[in-house]
Amino acid sequence: MKILLPDTLPLDVRVDPGDEVVVYDPTAPLPAPARDAEALVVWGNTPENLADAARHLTALRWVQTLAAGPDAVLGAGFGPQVTITSGRSLHDGPVAEHALALVLASLRRLDVLGAAQREHRWDTAVNGAQAAPETAGRYTLDGAHVVIWGFGSIAARLAPLLVGLGARVTGVASSRGERHGFEVVTDDDLDEVLPTADVLVSLLPALPATRHALDAARIDLLPDHALFVNVGRGATVDEDALVAALREGRLGGAALDVTETEPLPAASPLWDAPRLVLTPHVAGNRPQGASALVEENLAALRAGREPRNVVAR
Repeated sequence: MKILLPDTLPLDVRVDPGDEVVVYDPTAPLPAPARDAEALVVWGNTPENLADAARHLTALRWVQTLAAGPDAVLGAGFGPQVTITSGRSLHDGPVAEHALALVLASLRRLDVLGAAQREHRWDTAVNGAQAAPETAGRYTLDGAHVVIWGFGSIAARLAPLLVGLGARVTGVASSRGERHGFEVVTDDDLDEVLPTADVLVSLLPALPATRHALDAARIDLLPDHALFVNVGRGATVDEDALVAALREGRLGGAALDVTETEPLPAASPLWDAPRLVLTPHVAGNRPQGASALVEENLAALRAGREPRNVVAR
């Protein structure tokens, strides 16, 4: 079997005798000798590279993306004969850490305090607002209600961290019930849940059904002090509606690790929106356990078993 591995991260994948491993550049067209590959591992690939692979890898049986969200691979045009598996679980820890960092940075107004530091200014306004009885609860997770929209494996890592700091957590997923010890509701319950949220964390994937899931109507359901954090996919947010809510004071703040267009264009109003923290899609920048997942799914492919994290076949 010929297996294509990207050169964007070191992968130590054990293969069978007779297999051929080709390390390729995911930012360039695939070389002709690689076009009879049966397995393709994806990380950091450009849209052009993926489209090229979909056109020319005629013997391809399996694509393993190491990204938690498989939207780029699903949109590349691979045929129905190709099994596509995602990197779900590889980013749980780092993304949970980054989500928590964004929540805390925004609640504790580290954006404002960082600006004051660069100006050599001792900012006492934040101190006063934090101490004021009417606003004190808005600067802490202690007693806060955090809603996690997209309650999967990343949320399972994040939720206990929030609870450890005193928050109450409600999940939102495709089916209601209890997951990992937390109450989970569905999108049908958002009209009742969002008005009670002090923090809304989105872990939604990019799907046709989730495009602009956070729109003007849902933003208006949130309290005006609420914080919105997105470490899922940028396409799930109506960015114009988000900017308008921040400018008009209808939302307490936001923190985005993802945007609808990446890199974010210099002219985007997000750069200058008030009370907004931006990071450049760095939450899950290093898959944890990627080699083991590739090996596991490679073995399943050989044995005719169902691989892990199938999103299309």
